Amino acid sequence: MKIMVNVAHPSLAASRVNQRLSFELRNQSNLLVRDLYQEYPNWDIDVEKEQRLLLAHDRIVLQFPFYWYSCPPLLKKWFDDVLTFGWAFGPQGDHLNGKEFVLATSAGGRENTYRSGGDNWLTISELLKPIQRTITRCNGTFLPAFVTYNVSQATDSELEREAARYAEHVLSPASALVH
Repeated sequence: MKIMVNVAHPSLAASRVNQRLSFELRNQSNLLVRDLYQEYPNWDIDVEKEQRLLLAHDRIVLQFPFYWYSCPPLLKKWFDDVLTFGWAFGPQGDHLNGKEFVLATSAGGRENTYRSGGDNWLTISELLKPIQRTITRCNGTFLPAFVTYNVSQATDSELEREAARYAEHVLSPASALVH
């Protein structure tokens, strides 16, 4: 299985968790790790290149920090520019059929703040629904998300454990991820 990881963090070099998670994956074979903010510093996304990369990979991981209950703006632009009508959805929009998608996000809050009645009112799964629906609308297969909570308080040893758990999640067969 060929896997591509698109990391979308505006300050990846300053992020302990996203930097550590993406570093863990860079040593894996059959896996391409890309930094969208480095790739497109002027935000001029090469749509044909991105579509070719999507076609060349079986699983696409979208790794990002959870920003204001969504993804960072360049990733949203990537969705808007790359997942086009007639290519990703609509008539003849079947290019993502059979592609697996995994969201990998990091949140500053503790897990118990992302629940009904918690500080954020909703679960992380509920908050990720718009991205999930974008993927399924484009005929992709949405696999369970990988979430790292409480990142601002994480120790180095906790980050190491999360990185190992992340690599296992990304590399696991779909059947092992769907419970």
